[in-house]
Amino acid sequence: MSAPAPSPLAIVDAAPLPRQEEVLTDAALAFVAELHRRFSPRRAELLARRAERRAEIARTSTLDFLPETAAIRADDSWRVAPSPAALNDRRVEITGPTDRKMTINALNSGAKVWLADFEDASAPTWENVVLGQLNLIDAYTRNIDFTDSGSGKSYALRPAEELATVVMRPRGWHLDERHVEVDGEQVPGAFVDFGLYFFHNAKRLLDLGKGPYFYLPKTESYLEARLWNDVFVFAQDYVGVPQGTVRATVLIETITAAYEMEEILYELRDHASGLNAGRWDYLFSIVKNFRDGGPRFVLPDRNAVTMTAPFMRAYTELLVRTCHKRGAHAIGGMAAFIPSRRDPEVNKVAFEKVRADKDREADDGFDGSWVAHPDLVPIAMESFDRVLGDKPNQKDRLREDVRVEAADLIAVDSLDAKPTYPGLVNAVQVGIRYIEAWLRGLGAVAIFNLMEDAATAEISRSQIWQWINAGVEFENGEKATPELAREIAAEELGAIRKEIGEEAFAAGHWQQAHDLLLTVALDDDYADFLTLPAYRQLRG
Repeated sequence: MSAPAPSPLAIVDAAPLPRQEEVLTDAALAFVAELHRRFSPRRAELLARRAERRAEIARTSTLDFLPETAAIRADDSWRVAPSPAALNDRRVEITGPTDRKMTINALNSGAKVWLADFEDASAPTWENVVLGQLNLIDAYTRNIDFTDSGSGKSYALRPAEELATVVMRPRGWHLDERHVEVDGEQVPGAFVDFGLYFFHNAKRLLDLGKGPYFYLPKTESYLEARLWNDVFVFAQDYVGVPQGTVRATVLIETITAAYEMEEILYELRDHASGLNAGRWDYLFSIVKNFRDGGPRFVLPDRNAVTMTAPFMRAYTELLVRTCHKRGAHAIGGMAAFIPSRRDPEVNKVAFEKVRADKDREADDGFDGSWVAHPDLVPIAMESFDRVLGDKPNQKDRLREDVRVEAADLIAVDSLDAKPTYPGLVNAVQVGIRYIEAWLRGLGAVAIFNLMEDAATAEISRSQIWQWINAGVEFENGEKATPELAREIAAEELGAIRKEIGEEAFAAGHWQQAHDLLLTVALDDDYADFLTLPAYRQLRG
């Protein structure tokens, strides 16, 4: 008697969406189901390993380069696969969610790469998950346009040779997709995002002279990179494209991954493109992992932790050296400023800061960097054009002058800055305002002239938690306490009500956002990711 056929993938508790049948085809869903059955058990093991490692850090308050992988680091012979032509020049990358208007504007922006984001810049409503995929399919088939209902302005794609190359970012390993079940289990969001995108677009992208390129977020170890590599090998065979078609850039945005950069590139070497320095999630990871480590791990205000802080400089310089030693791209961090249409003086000051930041990255050897707004593309482009000229990258700058010891990466107390009362107020303000927008389905939000995403909310609530648990005393004599955080949050809620009016306040999720921020910022049991309890409250 033959074995019963595997139970089908089920779409649950999801309202029908326009043209969803073009994304949620039987063949594409069968591929997602196969990814889940083959790889979700290992994903679960790796998530358990994260918890074990966190417990070890709590006991020791330290990290080191891994002795068991020393041979990989010492072997100078290996390199990642050569870069495909479409990814060889990455001097400016723009980031953003995959709504229809952003898709057109990002592709048209003049940047070399668009990070099409299903992760931190996208609240994972079912509509965003499915229609984001549809927008990318439409972009590749040039079946995309958009008219703004408010302004009446129309948007359309420029000629193909002027468009940015897409590097798609799926969700991290820790997030499930509640609307997709296989055998009664929720499928990891990473497999839904990657699976639908790869299945529909891998061959199409090859025909366009490009390929399925990915940013891999929240990676914490080389074993997690190994899992992604195995997923890529299987997926390429499944859809019938050559091995090595996939290229992946890994965000080094966790403190544990910073100690395994070479090993991560090694695991992905046939599919690796580079590494990226992601600032806010990196700081969030330091707080999360060393929250029991005492005063020397207490971070000051987030805006005081610039990339010139000694421990951040150690991280970025090690990243450049590691990438170039192995033939990979080193991609710098985000310029998150959003230009003001009303205040040219604000723009002038901010543009100079962006220019200085991008000049530093280009001079340090980075091959490219991120911006959050099209108006910043020319500024970043100038910084990298000045260093690169006609060269596509500067991988030939090996940075052999860089020497980083294990302790340098966690020398948080090397930074001469302290938490401030205005810093606490800002963390509460930004946390509430971002979470409220996220609960409405918006993952990329302009707040106080900065483009904020989920990493912003993570560092905001983590700093509130850390300062309270460390008993920080501010410059005005007040001490960080749950009562003070609640007082500031209540004042902010009142200020928002006054700012936007009763009708808009009632139509939003402001009280819900306020309550959720205080829950994750004040609970003794620190939540691993804010997006886990937030997702349970997200509608749609």
